[in-house]
Amino acid sequence: MAIQGPIPISFDQVFPHGCYIVGEVEQVKDFDASTNGRTVYAKDKTTGEPVWQVAVMDADPTVKAGQKTVAVKILSTVQPVPPASLPGLPFVPVEFEAMTVTPYVGQNTGRLAWSIRARAMRAPRTAAVPASAKHTAAAAAGKEVAA
Repeated sequence: MAIQGPIPISFDQVFPHGCYIVGEVEQVKDFDASTNGRTVYAKDKTTGEPVWQVAVMDADPTVKAGQKTVAVKILSTVQPVPPASLPGLPFVPVEFEAMTVTPYVGQNTGRLAWSIRARAMRAPRTAAVPASAKHTAAAAAGKEVAA
């Protein structure tokens, strides 16, 4: 099979409606290597870089409540810094660069799950606007929008 390892994917494919930070950026612990009183932090098997993690909420209104929050792991030699918060928003919007996904079977559920990784995070370049809103705004203005 030609696909081996993490699958490259764009931010827009993972979070077409955008996402928001809902937790702190934390270094991922390597529970297998850690012992009582000695914490070992995870490193990426390919690059050797430290692995960080941040909880984000998917802004897709169709996602079930129990599946809205996911962890995104970030490979970086230094702790990633979240973008600045925006006035009037309860959560910080964020986008991720150089994303990959790796499928796995959840041990507790036996269901397909995805490990999401990125190389960096940043403030969104543009506000995420659902396609339906673009069509509605274009129709009101008398313009045609390509889907």
